[in-house]
Amino acid sequence: MRLSDRFFPIMSQPADNPLSIELYDEPGHLIRRAQQIAVSKFHEVHGRHVTPIQYAILRTLHETPGIDQVTLAQLIALDTSTTADIAARLEAKGWILREVLPRRQRRLSLTPAGEEVLLELRPGVDIMYRGMMSSLEPAEQKEFMRLLRKFVHLHDRQNKPEDHEARTARARAKPRA
Repeated sequence: MRLSDRFFPIMSQPADNPLSIELYDEPGHLIRRAQQIAVSKFHEVHGRHVTPIQYAILRTLHETPGIDQVTLAQLIALDTSTTADIAARLEAKGWILREVLPRRQRRLSLTPAGEEVLLELRPGVDIMYRGMMSSLEPAEQKEFMRLLRKFVHLHDRQNKPEDHEARTARARAKPRA
């Protein structure tokens, strides 16, 4: 296989063998590998005292202080139980405050220690992102980020809870063959 085929494969497969598609031609595999690379680079720069998801929570709480835990989960695309678990760990570290609201909701905010952690992480995040993207030309970096944002945005729009419920209702209403 030529090197160019490896990095710029044509996503087609011979009709006689439906399993002949290469693993590196599958978008799901490439997305998973990209995520592994991003997490690995994050830990190379920051160590293991904070995870990328914890960073996302700290960053989101810095940008939207006082939001409730359910809204935080939606903003960072995590389920509510995982968000609650991580928030409890961040509270135990002294990085966030969780204030109980009516109906068992929790309002979240950064503590001064959480702000300090975020300030310490920020320069490394910039270095990490520049390092991850450095193998691409500047125009490719912009195009890569544009396509990633588009991919995520379109997927998020397609999978809103109300959209999912509407699709489920339509699917149930269809006559079965």
